[in-house]
Amino acid sequence: MFIYFLILYSLNLIEMFIRSSILFLNMNYKDLLEKAKKEAPCTTEGKDRFEIPPVKGHIQGTRTIITNLQQIANQLDRPIDHLLKWLLKEMATFGDLQENGSLMLKRKISSGDFNAKVKQYADEFVFCKQCGKPDTKFVTEENLSYIKCMVCGTKKQIKI
Repeated sequence: MFIYFLILYSLNLIEMFIRSSILFLNMNYKDLLEKAKKEAPCTTEGKDRFEIPPVKGHIQGTRTIITNLQQIANQLDRPIDHLLKWLLKEMATFGDLQENGSLMLKRKISSGDFNAKVKQYADEFVFCKQCGKPDTKFVTEENLSYIKCMVCGTKKQIKI
């Protein structure tokens, strides 16, 4: 009796496979592609929905004053101290965070160079290396600092 049900079940599976194969054989490539596009979930790429605000500032004598560093840090969802420390190190200059929130750098730096460094910071400390999404957080465990992706769960050790 058991063998009878097993054979019947197997025949049913084979029949379903043959029907689905015939269905796909009758469809051409464009039809299959359209069907896949309709059934695929809509997703946005990580970097498309995430924009870093361009730097605002001016050069005053031999100094550069950046007025929207706090806005950039907020958009990146990173502590301004970490962003400032990294930027000053990368640009090999001294700088002070003023009481009004602006950053005064001790040398002339073009806005293009500053924007490039902020993008480099985002690539290193904001975007996940595994999935490319900007949904990451700083996490500290056992005196080690990590960037943890809230989407895929990847952790990457960093120096803060």
